[in-house]
Amino acid sequence: MQKYKTNSSNQKIASIMCGKNSISFDKPLVMGILNLTPDSFFDGGQYINTDSILKRAKQIVSEGADIIDLGAYSTRPGAEDIDVEEEWRRMQPALAIIRKEFPDVILSIDTFRSELVKRVIGEFGACIVNDISGGTMDNQMFATIAELQVPYIMMHIKGTPQTMQSQTDYNDLMGELLDFFKDRVRQLNDLGAQHVIIDPGFGFAKTLDQNYEIMGQLEAFKQLKCPLLIGISRKSMIYRLLGGEAKDSLNGTTALNMLALTGGAHILRVHDVKEAVECVKIYNHSQIR
Repeated sequence: MQKYKTNSSNQKIASIMCGKNSISFDKPLVMGILNLTPDSFFDGGQYINTDSILKRAKQIVSEGADIIDLGAYSTRPGAEDIDVEEEWRRMQPALAIIRKEFPDVILSIDTFRSELVKRVIGEFGACIVNDISGGTMDNQMFATIAELQVPYIMMHIKGTPQTMQSQTDYNDLMGELLDFFKDRVRQLNDLGAQHVIIDPGFGFAKTLDQNYEIMGQLEAFKQLKCPLLIGISRKSMIYRLLGGEAKDSLNGTTALNMLALTGGAHILRVHDVKEAVECVKIYNHSQIR
């Protein structure tokens, strides 16, 4: 296993704009997950009506999250493929509820479809676009991001949620991930999009051991000079190692979140907001000099 090192441990990451909101990375942020799907791996089907969506949004905000991430397309391995109309049918009412109740909260939409991005931003204003495909599943995504000038989370994946588990062969895992991000960030920059956040894509076309190899080398991503998002909340890389199921994986999630912070993570994407906020608070206090 080749080790990738960087000399940029004290690198300053610039803040980015999301509409009228400035997102600063002076301290790590917490992104709370609100799944609008019936079949997500942990909380699928829990937030599919007005009352439950609003209750979850209030919980995320009250527990201290900086961002709410809404997803209407399940990306668990082997998930059902739905069309853009169904994705919009799930997403639009939830956005209307949350924008009305929390007009100033920073929102992220978890989608790989540029058409959905256009509809969301056209009706509800600027938000972060969280694309699990890194632009590989919609060739209009990069042009759309550049046109709308919104922050973009670029995740690494091979294949699709339906095929990714059969595409875990790498000659040089970290080298291939870094090359993927360098090439695709450059493409976005060339189009005029500057506000790019990267996500290594834990569990997406990676084996258990590959996930932990990436976790052990997070500092290598600093050479990309982009904010780093880590999403390992209750994933199988935890309970396949420790036993149990997703419901038993809060402690493992917190342990990995702290490892991620020490490795340079700027955003933690989580189901359990309170625990992640506490993790960030402890980490921040440990950095006081």
